[in-house]
Amino acid sequence: MHSEVSLGRRFGAISLDWLSSYLIAIAFFSGSGEFLDRTPQAGFPALLIFFTQYFVLVTLQGASAGHRVFRMRIVNFEDGGRPTLLQALIRSVLMVIVITAITYDENGRGIHERFSKTKIILTN
Repeated sequence: MHSEVSLGRRFGAISLDWLSSYLIAIAFFSGSGEFLDRTPQAGFPALLIFFTQYFVLVTLQGASAGHRVFRMRIVNFEDGGRPTLLQALIRSVLMVIVITAITYDENGRGIHERFSKTKIILTN
């Protein structure tokens, strides 16, 4: 039986994923000039990078980079196995819509988890 994942771990993982996506967007897609001048132009590219890396890593590994660092993984809620391609896609789309990723039910599952029929668990 896996214990519940704290909101702190979840926040740490998504923050790491988002910051890495944003830094990649600043480095490669925001033009030239001073760092602070380039950051506003990185917003949309960062969102695309976040979605892509999250979807690919969850599909292939069952965990984003942030999940790995914070020792978590995503599983199919029904059987505890790896999420299906459709589950990973639904979860990734809903992660981009931030409100679904930060709204939780009485059981501690996010809206994105309920709609994608996934669950996040701790790993060893």
